[in-house]
Amino acid sequence: MKIQSAFAALVLGAVLVAPAAFAQNSQQSKMTTCNKQAGDKKGDDRKAFMKSCLSATPTAAPMTQQEKMKACNTQAADKKGDDRKAFMKTCLSNKS
Repeated sequence: MKIQSAFAALVLGAVLVAPAAFAQNSQQSKMTTCNKQAGDKKGDDRKAFMKSCLSATPTAAPMTQQEKMKACNTQAADKKGDDRKAFMKTCLSNKS
């Protein structure tokens, strides 16, 4: 029974540490990207740029075709026939 408890504690510890490690790597990659973009800026200009760059939220990745289809199907649940067909055509052709 002690081995199972130790294993459970080990798994729980790994689960709790993983998000923190991911966040750190994400922050590190953001810092690397911002440093490259800052280029040859110096002093207050660089400081202001780095502050805005590091505090910016990443842009969302565009939806895949499968995600679009799922979202459009959900929105078109109450439509039927030609009305649904027209709605799906416009919904799926939207850029997002």
